[in-house]
Amino acid sequence: MLLRTLSFTGLCAGLMLSASAFALSLSDLSQSDATGGLKDALTQGAQIAVKQLGVPGGFSNNKDVRIELPGKLGKVASKMKMLGMGTQVEQLETSMNQAAEAAVPQAQALLVDAVKKMSVSDAKGILSGGKDSATQYLNKSSREQIRAKFLPIVKQATDKVGLAQKYNAFAGQAASLGVVDAKDANVEGYVTEKALDGLFEMIAKQEESIRANPAAAATSLAKKVFGAL
Repeated sequence: MLLRTLSFTGLCAGLMLSASAFALSLSDLSQSDATGGLKDALTQGAQIAVKQLGVPGGFSNNKDVRIELPGKLGKVASKMKMLGMGTQVEQLETSMNQAAEAAVPQAQALLVDAVKKMSVSDAKGILSGGKDSATQYLNKSSREQIRAKFLPIVKQATDKVGLAQKYNAFAGQAASLGVVDAKDANVEGYVTEKALDGLFEMIAKQEESIRANPAAAATSLAKKVFGAL
């Protein structure tokens, strides 16, 4: 009986040793693999975020990124809705969200380009960073270029429904009274920044999901890298 117990114990120890031999850490991966896997996952996250937001209802039906009137102006708008006087407010907000939805697809090529330009040192910092470090890298490296793409599209979309003139007159006056921030007094600027915020928030959600569940990554290399974190 003792011999059998010892044999069983030895077998278990051997299996545990074998399992640990297959467990990977980042130090076991080549720089090329680590960088490549991160790029795969980040490209995947960016593409999914764009696909989710760049469609009718992508912003307006998503409570996390839906664009509403800013600051105290938004609080007044909420009260107007509650009192049954929110038709114009809803038209404004619908148009703002539609403008963001129209602009977002333009971000995909710029996001993918930012991923391609990622250096090995960038990748090291991201992989050893926080749960949204990859998203922060994209935000820092591509936000300005994406903003430049978004602005004319948002302006065209808002001008089409007469939104710009109404909002700018209303918000401009509100800004002069301190009711809204000066940066929010221009509709295309406000909607563009909110669209950017929403885009990077959705990318962050994708990054967090892949970090929590590496099996959700689209490529075997990304699974391998995030499984080692």
